[in-house]
Amino acid sequence: MNRYPARPKRRSRWPGPLFALLAATVVVVLAYGACSREQQPRIAIPEGIPPGPGAATPPIDINAPGRSADQLHRWSAGLADSIGVGSTALEAYGYAATVMAETKPECGIGWTTLAGIASVESRHGTHAGSTVGPTGQVTPEIRGIPLDGGPGVAEIPDTDGGAMDGDPVHDRAMGPLQFIPETWKRWGVDANGDGVADADNIDDAALTAARYLCDRGGDLTGPEGWQSALMAYNLSGEYLTLVRDRASAYSVGVRP
Repeated sequence: MNRYPARPKRRSRWPGPLFALLAATVVVVLAYGACSREQQPRIAIPEGIPPGPGAATPPIDINAPGRSADQLHRWSAGLADSIGVGSTALEAYGYAATVMAETKPECGIGWTTLAGIASVESRHGTHAGSTVGPTGQVTPEIRGIPLDGGPGVAEIPDTDGGAMDGDPVHDRAMGPLQFIPETWKRWGVDANGDGVADADNIDDAALTAARYLCDRGGDLTGPEGWQSALMAYNLSGEYLTLVRDRASAYSVGVRP
């Protein structure tokens, strides 16, 4: 039983069929609007190699005193959150790519490639709770497992007396870009201006990785050179694909 009296019906000034058509149109438009907001397509991540170069870095003085990568702070701050990379780490990658663009332009390595590698190797220096300080120093130090020839592991007897990696029996990969001591001794370079080539500093590690990759791949702007460089870094097709996917995501400004 209805407790309230029925309200008198108001006649519409619109003809019935036209009113129905307009009402249906409104419903369709509203429904489409809701769906389009809820189902906005994600930015497509390119496939193929090499990954794109990403947002261009501004001109800087690569020989500026102190931590030269600090000049990229505004650039990194505008990009770091959208791609999920710490600002200091992103500055390191951008600086390394800029140095190579000026000193070895035929290489063409992009900061996205360095970011892709560092993402896989150490989550940009944050593996197992490590953090990247304002000078690029990663603490606590990141060390890989002993390279003792176990299942799926290369066997590399100690080459540094444990001085660099803390292991006097077998070598271990070191730092945010995971260099073994022997490779670091040959390629390691100071990039943050403190006078020390330190595998645990993300500036030093990123520039060292860039130098190594350019040497091994030559021209990284083409598929053959890029693939050669990555396979020299880690002889694994699965690793190459994972780095490519992450670097490609960074190249279009999104998180992998």
